[in-house]
Amino acid sequence: MRTPTRAFLVLVSTAFLLLSCFQKQPESGADEWLVLTGPYLGQTPPGNEPQLFAPGIINTGLYTRDVAMMPDGSEMYFGVSLGNYQLTAILVTRQVDGRWTEPEAAPFSADPRWSDIEPAIATDGETLYFASTRPADGGKDAEEHHSIWAMKRTGAGWGEPYRLSDRINDGSSNFFPSVTQDGTLYFTRDLPDGGNAIFRSRYLDGEYATPEQLPKQVNATRNQFNAFIAPDESYLIVPIFGMPDSIGATDYYIVYRAPDDTWSEPINLGTKINTEGGLEYAPYVSRDGKYFFFMSARSKAIELAGFQLTLAKMLELHSTPETGLPGIWWVEAGFLGDLKPR
Repeated sequence: MRTPTRAFLVLVSTAFLLLSCFQKQPESGADEWLVLTGPYLGQTPPGNEPQLFAPGIINTGLYTRDVAMMPDGSEMYFGVSLGNYQLTAILVTRQVDGRWTEPEAAPFSADPRWSDIEPAIATDGETLYFASTRPADGGKDAEEHHSIWAMKRTGAGWGEPYRLSDRINDGSSNFFPSVTQDGTLYFTRDLPDGGNAIFRSRYLDGEYATPEQLPKQVNATRNQFNAFIAPDESYLIVPIFGMPDSIGATDYYIVYRAPDDTWSEPINLGTKINTEGGLEYAPYVSRDGKYFFFMSARSKAIELAGFQLTLAKMLELHSTPETGLPGIWWVEAGFLGDLKPR
């Protein structure tokens, strides 16, 4: 997602300190970290109503968004931001010997000089994509725009990040990759008029073809971004700004794709998912198709009785989720199919 210019050099010392907190490991045994086992960090699955995902574990009060998982569910990547995107990082938690590790900055995302955001993993688990402002020439200064990068799976984890070709990264900001099972890449590109649109690039003969801007059913207004494509390319979930039936400034919509590559009109996901706040920016459906994960800034009322207001109490509340900053929510995904026109 497009973000404001970042004052990274001013914040480097603070950023290193904060990232060291992200990367902190238990000092004296696993008992200092929660024992989490089972799928989805051992969380109780949601029903038909959205639930905050893994509160206090994934959602900790930081600006939290973006989800990507390995096909077997053994690794989960997600994004966190501080301030007005002044520092962003991709965090990871893994299943090791059946137990989930404490979230930490992913090794490729531990340099605070650039913004890493929006991870996506290929359906075969062999490639991880993400958006980054890291310099393509290997220099020290962040680029003004996000570009899409990728890494290949190796026996020891992920290989070195590499920037996708100039066909994808054309000098404007390109971000929020999402990939089908045949390797087709969907992503967002900033347009010269200041808007943004969803593009698609087929993977042919070992390289990405010239991207095409998708039709008006997908690009319904001047601003849509951060679209998630189903692995079989049967539907697209896309945040769209300024629709006539919008509940907030930006809402999640679903657009269905037919075998002849025509698209349905966008359908609002409704008040169960969308809110008046408008911070609906990052959709994801689990690889098993069971759950819809999405960013939302919905908050709960704070019980104002029973405590004395102090700075320490305010800091405590600030470091808990559902106090106004975006978090990651999840809900059963069956309703996505129910919305399809008959």
